[in-house]
Amino acid sequence: MLESIRPAIENSRDVFTHVDKIVEVASWMGYEDLAMPTYPVPSGVKSTDPNDVVDLILVANSIDTAFTDFKSHVKFQGDYEGQHTSDSDAMFACLNRAMHNGVPILDGGFLAKITRPEIEKIFAGNIEMPMLDEKLQVLHQIGSVLADKYDGRFHNFIKSCPPLLYDSGKGLVERMAKEFPRFNDVSPYDGHEIKFYKLAQLGLWFAWATYPKNGPVQLNDVEKMTTFPDYIVPVALRLLSINSYSPGLEHAIDSYQLIPRDSTEEVEIRAHSIYATALLREEINKVRPADIQVIIPQVNERLWTHYHTTFWPHHLTKTIMY
Repeated sequence: MLESIRPAIENSRDVFTHVDKIVEVASWMGYEDLAMPTYPVPSGVKSTDPNDVVDLILVANSIDTAFTDFKSHVKFQGDYEGQHTSDSDAMFACLNRAMHNGVPILDGGFLAKITRPEIEKIFAGNIEMPMLDEKLQVLHQIGSVLADKYDGRFHNFIKSCPPLLYDSGKGLVERMAKEFPRFNDVSPYDGHEIKFYKLAQLGLWFAWATYPKNGPVQLNDVEKMTTFPDYIVPVALRLLSINSYSPGLEHAIDSYQLIPRDSTEEVEIRAHSIYATALLREEINKVRPADIQVIIPQVNERLWTHYHTTFWPHHLTKTIMY
């Protein structure tokens, strides 16, 4: 993946990475905790079976996209168990609520045939879930594959793969991109194919980090993960002055103009997110002892948690890929 983004880095017209700022940020961020995150079992899972937890994580991950309304710029919000949440946290809250109400959202057979009224009820919030029709199509797609090939459950797909992200086409990320088209997150750029695989990586990361030892998802090459290029990481890198944009792109983002999917601007934003966080990880590790070195998802976690609720505008791209 890092090699695939090279053309978009070397030939960028609108997005730029500043190595001097990366060194500067690493000089203080490297001394933060940056612990390997662990994630609590989602509260909607009544079962103690880790396979059920992994199924919920991967179903949620398949629709973990676009939570800001593209016209009003209002973020999707939801309530569950007395907590008010937004963005992807609100999506998880809605899915947890549905599970508590007996909706079989882990079953591929149900997802393959879920109706719009049913998904509207599941995602009842402050606004209609952005890109609801696209999310409905995604659930139909993944549900059909799971029902046809994996007895309706994501954990059976996981068991059919080696414990590797990449393995000459047989790894988990590679298989997800091939068998579930919604995870085939690639974009053209000047005749090259740029690979992002945001959601394939993110779902596996969440599942692995929830049960890092002896869980259903084992990753023997977790260090090969990149950042998860979305809307929020670019905001963090922009506010830290690690990335900068051309005046035209900056104006488009600040004035909430849509940045088309697969445009050179959108591809460069995501490619530089991967590139900059990889360099930031390298610089952070230069100031840390050998026994507390970090991997890129830890850096991603630090950036996302600090900036995902910021009011600073992020780029707006209508896509199911992030």
